Amino acid sequence: MLRRNVLQFAACAAMTLSFLGLSAPAQAVELDSLNGRQKPVKVEVPANPQRIAVLDMAVLDMLQNWNLLDRVVAMPKTSPVPFLKTAFGMNSIRDVGTLKEVDMEGLMASEPDVIFISGRLMKKYDELSRIAPVVYMTVDRTEGSMKSFEKNLMNVAKLFGKESDAKATVESFEARIGAIREKSNGATALVGLVTAAHVNVLGDSARGSLIGKEFGFKNLAVDAGANHGNEASFELLLKRNPDYFFVLDRDSAISRPGAKLAKDILENDLVTRMSAYQKDRIVYLTPAAWYLAEGGITAMDLMFSDVEKALGIEAAK
Repeated sequence: MLRRNVLQFAACAAMTLSFLGLSAPAQAVELDSLNGRQKPVKVEVPANPQRIAVLDMAVLDMLQNWNLLDRVVAMPKTSPVPFLKTAFGMNSIRDVGTLKEVDMEGLMASEPDVIFISGRLMKKYDELSRIAPVVYMTVDRTEGSMKSFEKNLMNVAKLFGKESDAKATVESFEARIGAIREKSNGATALVGLVTAAHVNVLGDSARGSLIGKEFGFKNLAVDAGANHGNEASFELLLKRNPDYFFVLDRDSAISRPGAKLAKDILENDLVTRMSAYQKDRIVYLTPAAWYLAEGGITAMDLMFSDVEKALGIEAAK
């Protein structure tokens, strides 16, 4: 309780200084965030925080790459992410529920200096802010996934003095984009989200937009709406008949018990007649990277690698 009151007092003091036109204390860093109404705000966070609650797998990914997992005091552990298994296995990190339903008492007991959340918890923004400063970032696909990744990465990096590392990471990905675009050369594609035995095709404003926007494929479902796309029949997939069919297995990403694998669902008489199937161009994307941790460093590397392998490119890392 005392720690929470101190954090709240510090936040109020920073706001008062701002109102009076004075500079915020040197030990505070101002980060870009969205609030619970998806409006941009500035959040004062203690510089180089030692106790971090991470309810956003992309940020957890960043911290792992910067060797800062020892500062994480709370995270949800119900949907394991294979490439973040070190964090999931650390007994020092309190399990505080799921990415959608946080254990508020457990989170409060962990006494974080800052809380990072994703869009799955945006409606809890104000409630969480009573515990500690909350930073909420998302992938803004209207400006492009890569540009959004850079902005979010640099935003978190300045809190820990990792700007040079973050800049080098961004430059390495940008170099890889050029090679991918040269190889894809406008080839047609569909991006499918498979869940509960259904297939949704994704547009360039949804998950997987990297493929159509940054990577240079011609998405045949470019205008499909919503983050989870539009439901499509197997007949429609065959009719569109893209050069490449990229498949995201949602049920595998969230570890849904008893769910059929996307590969088993798509092994049917219609899909096997697709050109992409016959030319071995049905590409099964790394589920957790594309669905749970998009925007993290390792996640982005895996996302790039999925497409590079499909195109026969050896990544320049």
